[in-house]
Formats: sequence, C-alpha cells, structure tokens
Amino acid sequence: MSTRPVKVPDASHPISVTATGQPVTVSVDGHVVARTDAALSLAEAGYPPVQYVPIGDVDPLVLTRTEHATYCPYKGDAGYYSLVVGGRTLENKVWTYDAPYPAVAEIAGHVAFYPDVVDVRVG
Repeated sequence: MSTRPVKVPDASHPISVTATGQPVTVSVDGHVVARTDAALSLAEAGYPPVQYVPIGDVDPLVLTRTEHATYCPYKGDAGYYSLVVGGRTLENKVWTYDAPYPAVAEIAGHVAFYPDVVDVRVG
C-alpha cells in the first residue's frame, strides 16, 4: 500500500486542464519535434501554463523512454523520455502521466516538454 500523499486541486492549489484551441509547435534548435491542433493547457496554481501534446503528434524518432520517474501528489506518477535531436541526447526532458489522477485525467496520452530545452509556440 502506498503512503504517498494524494491531493485534490482546490482553491489553495487550483489546477485546470483546457483545450489550447490553437496549433502548438515544439522545436529544438529549429528541428520540429511535435506539431498538433489537439494540445491541452494545464494551469497549476501560480506556475506558467504547460502545453501537453498528444504523444501521437510527437515525432517518435526523437523520443527514448527512460527509467526516470517522479511523483506529483496532484497528478500522480510521471514517466520520462529523452529527446534525441541533431546528434545529441537531452536526458529526461519530456514527461508524461500514463495514469494521471482523476482531477487531471485528460492529460493521459499526452507529453510535456521542459521549456529550458525546447521552444513551444502556440498559434
């Protein structure tokens, strides 16, 4: 039995998931790694919104699943991918929630990218 805390978003820590409603393009050093019209925008507490892209809209040749994992008490267990672009590997820079908690269930089947290594353009 897990002893990790499970938290439900509320007024003190709000989380919303909405359709982005615009095209989203993700690139690394000018190389497009994802393009979608079906992104979701996750807004959590005071953090900048994060674009979650359907994994089917990411170039599968740039993703390598890793063993790295983290836990969020609001979203659940996160798994990671490395990006392989232009001959270099960017370790654990893409994350996903394969079985997210019910409050954010919509992000299942989507991935998000660390903004320090990718350019995410909306619109």
